[in-house]
Amino acid sequence: MAEAHPASSLLSSLSSDGAEVALNSPMWQEIYLSGLRSWKRHLWRVWNDFLTGVVPASPLSWLFLFSTIQLAWSLQLDPSLGLMEKIKELLPDWAGQHHQLQGLLAAALFASCLWGALIFTLHVALRLLLSHHGWLLEPPGTMSSPTKTWLALVRIFSGRHPRLFGFQRALPRQPVPTVQESVRKYLESVRPVLGDDAFDRTAALASDFLRLQAPRLQRYLQLKSWCASNYVSDWWEEFVYLRCRGSLMENSAYYLMDFLYVTPTPLQAARAGNAVHALLLYRHLLSQQEIPPTMLMGMRPLCSAQYQRMFNTTRVPGVQKDYLRHLQDSRHVAVFHRGRFFRVGTHSSNGLLSPRALEQQFQEILDDPSPACPLEEHLAALTAAPRSMWAQVRKSVKTHAAAALEAVEGAAFFVSLDSEPAGLTGEDPAASLDAYAHALLVGRGHDRWFDKSFTLIVFSNGKLGLSVEHSWADCPVSGHMWEFTLATECFQLGYTADGHCKGDPDLTLPQPQRLQWDLAEQMRSPISLALRGAKTLADNVDCHVLPFSHFGKNFIKCCHVSSDSFVQLVLQLAHFRDRGQFCLTYESAMTRLFLEGRTETVRSCTREACHFVTAMEDKEKTDQQCLVLFRVAVDKHQALLKAAMSGQGIDRHLFALYITSRFLHMQSPFLTQVQSQQWPLSTSQIPVQQTHLFDVHNYPDYVSSGGGFGPADDQGYGVSYIFMGENTITFHISSKKSSTKTDSHRLGRHIENALLDVASLFQAGQHFKCQFSGLGENLGCRRGFLSRKTVDPKVPSTSTNI
Repeated sequence: MAEAHPASSLLSSLSSDGAEVALNSPMWQEIYLSGLRSWKRHLWRVWNDFLTGVVPASPLSWLFLFSTIQLAWSLQLDPSLGLMEKIKELLPDWAGQHHQLQGLLAAALFASCLWGALIFTLHVALRLLLSHHGWLLEPPGTMSSPTKTWLALVRIFSGRHPRLFGFQRALPRQPVPTVQESVRKYLESVRPVLGDDAFDRTAALASDFLRLQAPRLQRYLQLKSWCASNYVSDWWEEFVYLRCRGSLMENSAYYLMDFLYVTPTPLQAARAGNAVHALLLYRHLLSQQEIPPTMLMGMRPLCSAQYQRMFNTTRVPGVQKDYLRHLQDSRHVAVFHRGRFFRVGTHSSNGLLSPRALEQQFQEILDDPSPACPLEEHLAALTAAPRSMWAQVRKSVKTHAAAALEAVEGAAFFVSLDSEPAGLTGEDPAASLDAYAHALLVGRGHDRWFDKSFTLIVFSNGKLGLSVEHSWADCPVSGHMWEFTLATECFQLGYTADGHCKGDPDLTLPQPQRLQWDLAEQMRSPISLALRGAKTLADNVDCHVLPFSHFGKNFIKCCHVSSDSFVQLVLQLAHFRDRGQFCLTYESAMTRLFLEGRTETVRSCTREACHFVTAMEDKEKTDQQCLVLFRVAVDKHQALLKAAMSGQGIDRHLFALYITSRFLHMQSPFLTQVQSQQWPLSTSQIPVQQTHLFDVHNYPDYVSSGGGFGPADDQGYGVSYIFMGENTITFHISSKKSSTKTDSHRLGRHIENALLDVASLFQAGQHFKCQFSGLGENLGCRRGFLSRKTVDPKVPSTSTNI
């Protein structure tokens, strides 16, 4: 989601002397270490399978097999075809003295070998099945007979109730594309944004690269793909995230919002109690693997590896690179309120604390009148500082306040009880939503512990939000947790009539523990410096939230168009109107069809998209001509998206080739140019994954409103979007106030107009029979062919409803 920013700063993260020294290790050693890390994770999964049940088999299946063999043996049948007799001969002498024990041991060993062979066969068969991606190429809404057969076989080999990590050892590895194909696709992607001379120079660099460096780099990359679980993901985590030396607040943070129109309770402590309890329930389900694995389109399992570091995880700063510290368990949360830190236990001798007991704990913190200690109030600003600076200062913090630092870094997650209200208000809805997004993304610079995997933010009026650190996982994983949290705390846990958590207070609970930071006076200067830097970064972020309610996914479905492709082309049209030119566009696509896959880039600014945009701006073009070009551009975007998901994208491959060249100390002007590119438009769709948790028909306001991230380029935009229910699309737009070329609100107005203009193509052509109350007189028009009202880009957006 927010990955485009650290990806675009890759060259700077590798330009320091420290990074150069770290890349002096031989390539063979790096391949060996990648394989070693993969095998450690593989052994952990094997051990975890034995603890929680082996999928698709289980320990009960071994018992059934052993009992069957014993029954056959008692009937004087030999299902082993003589193998059990040979096993008896190999048993030690003491076993031969007990004939019955000898038979049991032989049967147990044979059953174990047969059971293991069956499991291995099932995993191999399932991996072969999951390596098939032909179903991705089929038109939406259709399923061929081969695909139906493939799906039936997948379900048979998957078992009846697969656990969260049940498919991990059956998922295929991400393939390494051919260099020739990746370079060809790259040149095709940059052609719309480069002039003739610049493109010729790039093509010449590409030709030299294919002739000189590419064959050797590709061989090493192929070798790494055979040794490691994923040829790119470990390098992506290290070089794009952990080696990035900039502020996490700017480079590696994104946010997720609460319900847009509803706040279940105005009581801050009650909302915090239910939300924390729901998050801990999710963690329990996660540890027991009782969360079903995510199935793409309901039939293809996705990799679940990213769920492992969701809780009890902290990104620890280092001078050259950070590392992720993950604990197996944590029985407390760290809480921040008015500059003070607290440790709140989450369990008692009877197990997890009830929501009412947690509310009681949070209320005691809110009622505590004690002031913040010197240097404590702004201490968390250090986590927003450049990583090398924070790494140096952290040594002093650990020396003087080791217990307090451990309580924060060892917590299940961080909770910030904000002293200000947030969310949608009737007085100024647009401004209130923008302020809400800004508070979630950056806060005040010192009230979030950005190192934690995520921070739960509870505002004084009961509004919720989540601030997430990006390195440990991508947005769909944290989004899955957030959907569960909102649905559970609102619909299952619920609140009393007066807004409190259900249940009775526990008067025997100890009070929350106030953390003591005995910091030296010399810490004042770095804390002040970090605070000034954090406030400067925060004040420079321009956030805008646009809930577009004229139409939504339901209308787009009737147009027989992919909703994601529809919005991506709208963004191209809006950005062209905003900047008057085309630019490289980053769209995040997941590669979790493969083991330990993370993301791939879809370069949405294609030649086909540019042709459509120029036609929309050409008054000589008819609606029918624009519509034809629109569908051609949609088909191209869908082809790029499916290629990225099936491991045939270009950016991760070129990134891995570049890292390989750095290890081998090979200079490649072409790869350097590829990695130095900027993304003036960075986009991402936030998927809604658990629709069964929300009743959008009876409770249409109880839907997630998505989240956002900062721009990848100081002169560009960051845009995320989510389809809320059937008739609303919410956009989260960000840019830098320091840029004279961007304005989040201006782009929002262009997006709204572009949505209406594209919809008018289908409305005018009567390409569907659906009727929508959201259209009508609000439908935009490019040239006034229809008597519709177009939204004025100079007037603030009016699509926000209360």
